[in-house]
Amino acid sequence: MNILILGSGGREYVFTEKIAESVECEKLFVAPGNAGTAQLAQNINLSLSDFKGIAEFSLKNHVEMIVVGPEAPLVEGIRDYFESDNTLQHIQIIGPGKAGAELEGSKEFAKNFMHRHNIPTAAYSSFDKATLSEGLSYLKTLKPPYVLKADGLAGGKGVVICENLQTAGQSLTQMLKGEKFGAASEKVVIEEFLSGIELSVFVLTDGENYKILPAAKDYKRIGEGDTGLNTGGMGAISPVKFADSTFMDKVESKIIKPTVEGLKKDKIDYQGFIFIGLMNVGGEPFVIEYNVRMGDPETQVVLPRLKSDLLSIFKSMKNKKLNQEDFEISNQTASTVVLVAGGYPESYEKGKVIKGIEDVENAKVFHAGTAQKNNEVITAGGRVLAITGMGDNLEIALKNAYAGANKVCWDDIYYRKDIGQDLLALE
Repeated sequence: MNILILGSGGREYVFTEKIAESVECEKLFVAPGNAGTAQLAQNINLSLSDFKGIAEFSLKNHVEMIVVGPEAPLVEGIRDYFESDNTLQHIQIIGPGKAGAELEGSKEFAKNFMHRHNIPTAAYSSFDKATLSEGLSYLKTLKPPYVLKADGLAGGKGVVICENLQTAGQSLTQMLKGEKFGAASEKVVIEEFLSGIELSVFVLTDGENYKILPAAKDYKRIGEGDTGLNTGGMGAISPVKFADSTFMDKVESKIIKPTVEGLKKDKIDYQGFIFIGLMNVGGEPFVIEYNVRMGDPETQVVLPRLKSDLLSIFKSMKNKKLNQEDFEISNQTASTVVLVAGGYPESYEKGKVIKGIEDVENAKVFHAGTAQKNNEVITAGGRVLAITGMGDNLEIALKNAYAGANKVCWDDIYYRKDIGQDLLALE
């Protein structure tokens, strides 16, 4: 079958690699893709918001499945666009419709959903510009630190954690009145701070059945020791030792099952990934957020551990037969280190020539912000490459990942040297 993958990052590169392995894959397209996907599939210059262009290309090239990588096309309703047109309905979309995508598109919607279906999460309230004074008063009822979240999509950077009441009040005012995150912060959710260990759990559902993918832990801050600005993610580890069978049983019974059942109760036909950001608070799971797609860079440690045919798994979802699919997970540990352009997540230069990719051994190189120019691979984004090492334990996986990272270079390269060290300390 012919498949189109939407996106250009490390997550989409992993999808491309995994789907290309399937015997059922005939032609594979990626829009817009990167320098790495160009070596595995055919890159197509299409805008992710150009649903008409995507539809025309899909019909012309007999595409039977579209795998949506990032959240924006889902929140904007690409699934609804295809399902509302008789000529497009035969094309399977991996990703939820607009109603289901609100779990990520609106923090307020997600919190109300959790409250309605008794899913454990932090206490919260939401405010807009007109209710700013009430928001400032609400902050006074909470203990520091204070968590402020832009309601809409903000590229993973719409969360502000403030250590004192004065800073929290200033940040709330900047978000609502100063439009710090643009339209995303027209409404702000204020949350109780949860103290614990963070992790990510991934679920794939066809609307009736679900499969739980390996858990992972990612590292959001730019600086070592989890300091500095938030990023899209600087590294990830899977599995995580503290997410043992006892804890994961609680996650399934208290969060995953009520989430899938809640979507059905709300008459939302959800087909795709559910990324559940969790906090382990003294052995009890609490939901921090939902995303409606796989995470990046977590995909780079989760999917390499999947031994089963990903395309076959996706195909089964069309007729709600996911429960009949083989789902074999490797016992190995995977660790990924993200190599970024100097200056990221603030301003950075593009167009730097990347050297050493072909020298990487015992690790996978996943392209993200890369492009091709004059037969050379160059930097084309903030997060440029992810190097994933695997091994029988975390120590070996990290050794392989960092050995690979040390082989790659370009002018002004940066990566954290402490990924996974906190987990090693727990062993």
